[in-house]
Amino acid sequence: MNDLQERLVRLNAMKRDVERRINAELRWGRLLREEVEKWLLDVQTVNDTMRDIDERMQNVSCFSRARLGKRAVQTVEQVEGIIERGRFPEALVIDNPSTAGVPFQSEHLEGEIMVIKDIWNYLMSDEIGMIGVCGMGGIGKTTILKHIYYELLKETKPLFDKIIWVTVSKELNIPKLQQNLANAMNIVGLPESEPERVAVLMDKLGQRRYVLILDDVWKEFSLADVGIPKPTSSNGSKLVLTSRLIEVCRSMDCKVVKVPPLSNEESMNLFLKHAGRGVLKVPSLKEILDNVVKECDGLPLAIAVIAGSMKGIYNVEEWRNALRELRDHVRSVKGTDVEIYERLKFSFDRLGDLKIQSCFLYCSLYPEDYIIPREELIEYWIDEKFLGTGSRQELYDKGHTILNRLENNCLLENVGGDSVKMHDVMRDTALYIKGSGSRFKVQSGIGLKELPSKQEWGEDLEKVSFMVNNVSEIPPHLSPNCEVLSTLLLQKNESLQRISESFFQHMHRLSILDLSYTNVKQLPTSVSNLEKLKALVLRRCYNLRYVPSLEKLEALRKLDLNRTAIEKVPKGLEMLSNLTYLNLCAESLKELPVAILPRLSCLQYLMLYVESSRIRMNGFDAARLTKLERFEGRFTELIDFNAYTKSIQCQQLTSYLLVMAPLEAKFNVKQRIKGVNCVYRFKLLNVDSDKGRQKAMMLASGLQGTDAIKSIKIQ
Repeated sequence: MNDLQERLVRLNAMKRDVERRINAELRWGRLLREEVEKWLLDVQTVNDTMRDIDERMQNVSCFSRARLGKRAVQTVEQVEGIIERGRFPEALVIDNPSTAGVPFQSEHLEGEIMVIKDIWNYLMSDEIGMIGVCGMGGIGKTTILKHIYYELLKETKPLFDKIIWVTVSKELNIPKLQQNLANAMNIVGLPESEPERVAVLMDKLGQRRYVLILDDVWKEFSLADVGIPKPTSSNGSKLVLTSRLIEVCRSMDCKVVKVPPLSNEESMNLFLKHAGRGVLKVPSLKEILDNVVKECDGLPLAIAVIAGSMKGIYNVEEWRNALRELRDHVRSVKGTDVEIYERLKFSFDRLGDLKIQSCFLYCSLYPEDYIIPREELIEYWIDEKFLGTGSRQELYDKGHTILNRLENNCLLENVGGDSVKMHDVMRDTALYIKGSGSRFKVQSGIGLKELPSKQEWGEDLEKVSFMVNNVSEIPPHLSPNCEVLSTLLLQKNESLQRISESFFQHMHRLSILDLSYTNVKQLPTSVSNLEKLKALVLRRCYNLRYVPSLEKLEALRKLDLNRTAIEKVPKGLEMLSNLTYLNLCAESLKELPVAILPRLSCLQYLMLYVESSRIRMNGFDAARLTKLERFEGRFTELIDFNAYTKSIQCQQLTSYLLVMAPLEAKFNVKQRIKGVNCVYRFKLLNVDSDKGRQKAMMLASGLQGTDAIKSIKIQ
């Protein structure tokens, strides 16, 4: 048993490492390999086996232990095999066949034929190795390169072995650029040492005749420092970069291709594509339409966004007023860097609704060019109260409606149907808008290793985002004076292990705190004094073992402890009467005190089921939660299971998973459906005796009498 326990500790450490790699590698357009899914399932199964052996050890006579010893030896061998299989040398994910080689959606291209022709000719030429495409923000550089990218992919007799697209973004982060290149080349396990990383990339890229497209470059950098071999006529490779700054293109020894504004005719065609050609049927709008298009100054992004805000409007007075507002936006900043922002701000102002505007601005808290899952964004909007109150279904419907409107107005880009992305110029515009009044401080996804000093935190900060960085510690001397701060996003700082007691001392109005996907082991007790806190998100903090008392946090509406290492629920949980969202899916959690659930009567979302959970649920207490819309839980007693299933008819559940799994017998009853007229399936696990099968059949017989169950199948 000691040998088995020792190997299981190693195996579960490997599992956590694999899960972290999955989090890093899994993104839109990629799927988890079946081999990895099977391995994770085998790890879960062997953990269940260990618990079963351990239980039997406590309960059987000494004469039966020899058989258990034999089973333990077999399990040791099984664990060793799983450990060996878990050393995945290759990537854990693969390209989704439906999106292979397609990192983004194709966009409408208006004009720019000569620019595309020039770039294509340089790519096919032996004389030019590096091409720099430059022009102001929103001029269409990325759209042009996407067109080139697709044309290269479609070549039936390809000239190049590999076509690579990497977005660099404003804050140059060499390790992140190297990792993105490694991902694109399917290189697994890039070394930690900088010289070794460079050597690996140099070697792999040097073996290929490639086209490397680096989008959105803001400053000069050395290709050799990254690990990119310089394209030459002898190696046949090409590098194409886009930048707003011609100096960057020249300093990197590129052949410069300037992207000019659209002509009047091209501008009008693009405007009508987004606004609809119906405006042409109103003769009195012709002159105003011409003037609005001229104010867009040939910038494709401005044309698309402004046209989107005027779609479906045919009233002359409204068009005339829009033209006046657009001119007022631009006139005061003519010729300055913010001219494009003011043009785009016109469309933001025309949204008209403060809550929709807040939803748009919220997207700028994410890193540049970040693909944002729609549901994740809607969850934040719910936490921020942008969507008002109501059932979760109603709030999700509102959220999707707002996202659709922002997409239709070209303020956000749709990615793969279930995600969105903010154009870098739109993000700059949002941060420009938040530059006055209550401000945002956004330094997300830029490779930060430590948080800014106390002096850099303004007293007027409203929302702060340091997500997706490499911060490892929040030191004792950092105690920002942020009395109006409402949102603090620190998720995906996977190196973050310690937060000082003083850090939250002057954040009395903090409402949203997200520390998910960090490595913190305990929260400071000062969190207990954040009495305005409405959402505390700690999901996948795998090493988190201690959460201080929540007794004072009566305003808390959301608590997410999914995949943490807590062994007992936080003290004071029963006092959170306003809680609508609770996730306690933690394998280490040993019990759920009986008195808690009845006091959380506002719950709409409750997650309690983990395959290896030891939590005993009271079905009568669960039945009192009449506002539940989504529920996952495990019952260990038939009376509790029946009590809850009978209550389903009177509840608002839209999705649920119910598991009937007595601790003393290894069989499960699972159900995951929408609605109540369902089929329950039984799966008998490790029931190797007539007595065990008899117990299972008795359980099935008892369940068959439950009103909510129409039929039963036994495997």
